[in-house]
Amino acid sequence: MRRRAEVGGPRLLGLIAALRSRPGFKSSPKWIVERGESRMNEPNTGQPLVQPRIGHGTQSSFPPPSDETGEDLSGAGAATTAAPTPLPTPAPAWAEVMNRYTTFMTNDLGGGPRPWKFAWVIDFQKIGTFPLLGFLIAWYHNTGTAAWVYLAMHGTYGLVWMIKDLAFPDPGWQRRITIMGGLFVFLGVLGWYWVFGWLLISGVSRRAYPLPDNAWFCLCISLCILGCVIMIAADAQKYFTLRVKRGLITDGMHRYIRHPNYLGEMMIYGSFALMVWHWLPVVVLAWVWGGLFAVNMITKEARMSRHPGWARYKQRSWWLLPPIL
Repeated sequence: MRRRAEVGGPRLLGLIAALRSRPGFKSSPKWIVERGESRMNEPNTGQPLVQPRIGHGTQSSFPPPSDETGEDLSGAGAATTAAPTPLPTPAPAWAEVMNRYTTFMTNDLGGGPRPWKFAWVIDFQKIGTFPLLGFLIAWYHNTGTAAWVYLAMHGTYGLVWMIKDLAFPDPGWQRRITIMGGLFVFLGVLGWYWVFGWLLISGVSRRAYPLPDNAWFCLCISLCILGCVIMIAADAQKYFTLRVKRGLITDGMHRYIRHPNYLGEMMIYGSFALMVWHWLPVVVLAWVWGGLFAVNMITKEARMSRHPGWARYKQRSWWLLPPIL
């Protein structure tokens, strides 16, 4: 028996080599012998005589896909097995047209040099709000409670934004834009927010709140603070989560609401409009929320729809305000 084993070992290896040399032959992992040598007569060292081949499947070294806005797109605790990519849902034609229009007007209007970043234009308006409102109070000699409350709300929000931008800046605002693009951003959107304070402090707005003044101030202040918390928490979660793990963020602030940062901004500026109690802020916010915020959210969801896990997340969450919208 020992002689047959010694003779049979080389014969078996020769047969395997002949089979492997034939065209189209694919060796099974169970019959791959390490280095092609027989170890039949070697003492048992605890190692298997036959080593399976590892690596027949494709193992991706790429991180999970991420949307350009920083949204996590692969799902929390993503499985190691790649899921089939679903077909994307295109955004409505009107939203695509509006998105291309605003992108051109804010980034490329007029062409030429790009001396500033988008973030610089935004930060100028935010940090300038507090001193501007203080100047308006002194200019119009308005030291009423409503003026000071509005200064505390809108002015402090600008400072909160600056702290946020220094601690965890949004990558989307770091692109450089043209001179005319920056002017369009300021004059077409941001500058109108300063008009809110002027309407109230100058006395142009004849306020007739539906509640007693102190109760109305309490409502507006509460709405502003809550909006700031939601916006900061959502942006911070997105920024720091994506530094550790790429993928779809479906927990925390994004568990029930798909766009909590937009919700926070809308609550903040809605509180300013309620304090001013004039028709003009309503028109401005209708343009910003409908022409910019809604378009951004619709086109962003269209891009994210191509990623696995998105359909399930969308089904169990709300756009902005559960369980209404």
